[in-house]
Amino acid sequence: MVVAVRHASLNHGDLNDARSGRVPPGAVLGSDVAGVVVTPGESGLEPGTRVVALAAGAFAERVAVGANMVAEVPPSVDLAQAAALPVAGVAALRALRLGGSLLGRRVLVTGASGGVGRFAVRLASVGGAYVVASVGSPARAEGLDMVGADEVLVGPDGPEERVDLVLDNVGGPWLVAGWQALAPGGTLVSIGCASGEAAVLPPYSTVGPHRSLVSFINSGPVAGDLRDLVRMVGSGALPVEIGWRGALERFGEAARALRGRRVAGKAVLDVV
Repeated sequence: MVVAVRHASLNHGDLNDARSGRVPPGAVLGSDVAGVVVTPGESGLEPGTRVVALAAGAFAERVAVGANMVAEVPPSVDLAQAAALPVAGVAALRALRLGGSLLGRRVLVTGASGGVGRFAVRLASVGGAYVVASVGSPARAEGLDMVGADEVLVGPDGPEERVDLVLDNVGGPWLVAGWQALAPGGTLVSIGCASGEAAVLPPYSTVGPHRSLVSFINSGPVAGDLRDLVRMVGSGALPVEIGWRGALERFGEAARALRGRRVAGKAVLDVV
């Protein structure tokens, strides 16, 4: 199908794509898009239907996307909020699922003030977990208790009490501290490396009771996960924090704010 883009959101992965060469020079960046259907293809949706999608080349006026990467957006959900969901929301949801049942378990989320982090804190809390949120500065801790964090840590040091699941978005010393805080049988999911720093584990850190370090990337169809996330936003169970918003022409400003860790939640670009 073809979607007329109304909003797109910016992720660290988009910046990394541009800097690393994974996306050729001149190619269109972006993955998160919300807009209206122009050409439905075989999706079964009517032209004009409001949708959210995970689509390559989202920073454009039109994108082509498969039906298995799209979810309908009801009138109760703002399209700008929906645009924040695909990469960060799906990553948080899927990473939490890797840890199994959340009820009564302890979950540590590093980089908790970012897009994936805030969604993960909220989803873990809704799932019945005790949530420890880790951030880099006191300013980044603001509002996390309202999202669902039971405890907020500032700096890379992990919690005193062991946790069952770690969602690490920062890498470097945060990943190391998360691994050291992990209880026997626990899982650390490495989602990102916002710090850009190497994670150096002390000798014998990997010797002992079974624990798992799992790599992660969003892949495959996401329509079902997007429907779940949209439904939660519509019901009020999943708040969407937009920490920066502006026209697509201000992409450079948004990129600098995101890379400088000055965005709490998501950065959303208005295309039309």
